[in-house]
Amino acid sequence: MNTQLLLSLAISLVLTLVFETAFFLVTGIPGAVKRNKKDLLLVIMVNVLTNPVVVLLYWLSALYTNWNRTLVKIPLEIFAVLTEWLYYRKYAQTIKKPFLFSLAANAFSFTAGLLLQLII
Repeated sequence: MNTQLLLSLAISLVLTLVFETAFFLVTGIPGAVKRNKKDLLLVIMVNVLTNPVVVLLYWLSALYTNWNRTLVKIPLEIFAVLTEWLYYRKYAQTIKKPFLFSLAANAFSFTAGLLLQLII
């Protein structure tokens, strides 16, 4: 089980970094300005902080409780959005609407992950 968990954590983090950095680089929504290196690093770092926590808590709840997995995902995703928003609000230089950016980036990443699971 440990190998499965570590593999899940690694794959989830890599995919999240790919999806959310790509979102940052190509998005045209208000709140994101393309290719600011410090903000790109910020996007990477906040995802390195939030993604493993979310994935680990999800796994632990799946292993040790009988809670509905969808209902577990909702507060975990809210946690990720709010945490990232706080970091973007405090440290971003070019992200003008940090809550909107955090919400949209996480929605994009979550949806892309679901679509990828359907394909695989």
